[in-house]
Amino acid sequence: MNNVCGVVRDFLRVTAVVTGLLLLAGNSAEAASFQQGVSAFSRQDYVSASRIFLALAERGTPAAQSYLGFMFETGRGVPQNYTEAAMWYRRAAEQGDSLAQYSLGLLYDKGQGVPRDIVEAGKWLNLSAAAAPPDAREARARIRDAVTTKMTRGEIARARLRALEWAPSRER
Repeated sequence: MNNVCGVVRDFLRVTAVVTGLLLLAGNSAEAASFQQGVSAFSRQDYVSASRIFLALAERGTPAAQSYLGFMFETGRGVPQNYTEAAMWYRRAAEQGDSLAQYSLGLLYDKGQGVPRDIVEAGKWLNLSAAAAPPDAREARARIRDAVTTKMTRGEIARARLRALEWAPSRER
């Protein structure tokens, strides 16, 4: 339960930053829509939130994709579906969303919605810990380190190499 609360807290923290970035980028309509989704989510109107986030996620907004991944993972406003959660987390993670990278890494570690792959889990958890906001960095590093204890030296090396070779890519 603490892990879920921490993830929700991370989502809310990231929300404020993303909204500010959207406004700075000059897309106030998208920022307003995203903020409406966050408001609906915060008041536990998950069905409305999922509709708002889905429209934004399909247009490539990483934070909306990350929220949608969380909603599918937890079954809030949508049927619980780990495969769908992994797909949305991946889309956001590939664009550099560190919370989505963290969540995707955990899904790979558990084999939920994706084949269990400890090296891929390590890659995403390494990236997430490196890009985490300062107040989340230590907690993400602890989770990454816990997953690392399940890995061989070779797997650790492969995960680190994959993380080093990775580069974000924006959706078009």
